[in-house]
Amino acid sequence: MDNSLQSRAETTLLEIFQSGRPLVYVRSAEERRVANLLTAVGRHLSAPDSVPLWTWSITEGLRAGADDARESVDGSAAGQTRATDPLEVLDFIAAHDAPGIFHLKDFHEPLRESARVRRRVRDLYQICFDRQKFVVVTSAVREVPEEIERNFAIVDLLPPDVAELTEFLKSEADQIVARGGKADHDEKVLHRLARTLQGLTLDEARHAVRRALAVGAGLGAESAPALLEEKRILTKRSGVIEYIADSTDIGEVGGLENLKKWLLERRQLFQRRETLDADIVPKGVLVMGIPGCGKSLTVKAISSYFELPLYRIDMIEIFSGRHGQPEGAFVEACRTLESLTPAVVWFDEIEMGITSTDSAGEQGRIFAFFLTWMQEKEPGLFVAATANRIDLLPAEMIRKGRFDEVFFVDLPNDDERLAVFKVHLSRRGVDLSKINLSQILEFTRGWTGAEIEQCVISALTTARLTNQEITTDSLVAAALGKVPLSLAMKEQINHIRQWAYQRAVRASPGAVAH
Repeated sequence: MDNSLQSRAETTLLEIFQSGRPLVYVRSAEERRVANLLTAVGRHLSAPDSVPLWTWSITEGLRAGADDARESVDGSAAGQTRATDPLEVLDFIAAHDAPGIFHLKDFHEPLRESARVRRRVRDLYQICFDRQKFVVVTSAVREVPEEIERNFAIVDLLPPDVAELTEFLKSEADQIVARGGKADHDEKVLHRLARTLQGLTLDEARHAVRRALAVGAGLGAESAPALLEEKRILTKRSGVIEYIADSTDIGEVGGLENLKKWLLERRQLFQRRETLDADIVPKGVLVMGIPGCGKSLTVKAISSYFELPLYRIDMIEIFSGRHGQPEGAFVEACRTLESLTPAVVWFDEIEMGITSTDSAGEQGRIFAFFLTWMQEKEPGLFVAATANRIDLLPAEMIRKGRFDEVFFVDLPNDDERLAVFKVHLSRRGVDLSKINLSQILEFTRGWTGAEIEQCVISALTTARLTNQEITTDSLVAAALGKVPLSLAMKEQINHIRQWAYQRAVRASPGAVAH
């Protein structure tokens, strides 16, 4: 059997059954998906034939097969079910003399409320052992009483991986074509769409596909924008993880040549992560520096450059209390991110939420968890963190081993300011041959990239109001009289520079006069 063709979830369940564990507790709200996985696993188990699936719920009783089966325990017609009592179904499993997988839905309540049920489950552990009989409890919550917890193999079912989503999309494509719709069966196209849907449940992925069909995109490469929009909405539902759909080409980032060169090298390693030692696979980068100099833009460019989706952790929401205790919300967010691999994870202004102050308090525990998580997280996650108040960052955060590198983004030098001007003018359709950028540079020394963008916008606004073209003079006029951040906050900027020069790698090769 080729395990490479199986999904992560199917492989996990199959290995648990093959190890002889007769009792499994699966935390998941995706009951249909669990039933499909158990059916697939039953085909691979070492029995004369595939091991059949039985499904139980307190409302429908026990039926042979999945939810759409036509036969109940007593052989009666569909709708005439028996064995709705929890003890009765456990007795049936104990007396059943053939292999079987018994899927018990929401059985956590009988386990919690009845000592007789718990006792019978412990009996089943011995009765079913090495007899190809498996009891699988599924629930959206994890509630396993302490006295039987060690009898269960407990699985937190993660969202489907690329293999599972690809198989799902193949099935959806078949159904769409059968209904007269348009769907692409090309393996590479479906694989790319599966990566687009990563992080969603199968039910959510099904709704995303329906959205693509509703806007007339069909199911193919052209349906990716509709899938991404549905994913953005669903991901944002958590409140603390935001899917960033805005892509930025690395060429739109002016300057920062040292950082760009480093990213080029690390991209090659990251793309080969499945064949490399875990110590070599890039973990992430910390980009610190002066506000307005392109840190956020750089993170968006990393996502585009690595050809990976970008997710941003909202630390303000984490500490808002609207999602429970901050520590629990942060841990849950990090665990969720691991199900979204491969991806770029953006911790914006990381110094405002993850610090070592008050080590015995909640922030200290979040910081300790983050350091451990950075060491042990899935290799398919590349963490891109940004920071402004870099003096607030503890030494543990910036030492080697947490991030692969720490870069400092300084005020842009002459060449970088020229590049930034070209980016913003070209983006707005301005003919660069009619602009003397060298002249403008004399009036923008010490400016940040954000200030340059606002200068271009101001000049363009004035030009539009007067129904004229933007010129060198209009850019100079927009620049005159503005006090850049480097002058307004000179002492703080110098403090940031002095701190960073001793602790970080320069993102740009040139120097800026103090």
